[in-house]
Amino acid sequence: MSIYDYTVKARKGATLNLADLKGKVLLIVNTATGCGFTPQYEGLEKLYEKYHDQGLEVLDFPCNQFGHQAPGDESEIHEFCTGKYKTQFDQLAKIEVNGENEEPLYTFLKAAQPSEEVHGMKNKAAMAMIAKISTTCKQPNDIKWNFTKFLVDREGNVVKRFDPTSEPANFESDVAALI
Repeated sequence: MSIYDYTVKARKGATLNLADLKGKVLLIVNTATGCGFTPQYEGLEKLYEKYHDQGLEVLDFPCNQFGHQAPGDESEIHEFCTGKYKTQFDQLAKIEVNGENEEPLYTFLKAAQPSEEVHGMKNKAAMAMIAKISTTCKQPNDIKWNFTKFLVDREGNVVKRFDPTSEPANFESDVAALI
């Protein structure tokens, strides 16, 4: 299987065939509007604005599995993101990223990059706290929390997985290297 074999639900009942994104660099993120990491939308938008014309696509998957921090329906979530953070990148349908109802794309992503590195004592402490409260993280490669990010190169290879504490500015060089 390849990332290009997946079709995902977009907002308003539409679908997105990932094969339509061949040749693009993808940053795939599970998000939430009421999370301590929600301000990362600003950094994600900055990356999108800087690199979109060169081939970057950000795929935003709202997920309510972690602390119920993505309440509301798709239109409410979209309105929040575009209003508060001026996001322009694709926001897709709300999904689950762990468990029996997880989005098949996320099963693939987690198998391709089963773990992330956490840098810095502050971030390691935050991730240790998250591990204690994350009730949906049952398997070693499961998503730990909101704002886990996967970077996919132009050939569809999942090359990196960034933990929720990784600010977009901290991995801009990884994105730029693939552009």
